Amino acid sequence: MNLRRFIISLYLVLFVGVGVASGVFFLEAREEYLQLKQHEEASRRRLAETEAKLKEQERIIDRLRHDPVYVEKVIRRRLNYAKPNEFIFRFEE
Repeated sequence: MNLRRFIISLYLVLFVGVGVASGVFFLEAREEYLQLKQHEEASRRRLAETEAKLKEQERIIDRLRHDPVYVEKVIRRRLNYAKPNEFIFRFEE
């Protein structure tokens, strides 16, 4: 009878040990999953921002290729070019 009680106790301890180990493994896996979800969301946000920026740059390039008025405006503003007999006034802000 004593041996039977020992074997049952041993199985109970093993069962509880396996249950605790499984619980710990599950909690660690869940935490890793949540971290990966957060990382995925941050990556999706960065991707959306980058795609929006790319779309804006493509729009600017298209305007530079096909809109001479826009090209003139950009050249005048960024390079401070002027037409002949035209003056540019610069004011300090």
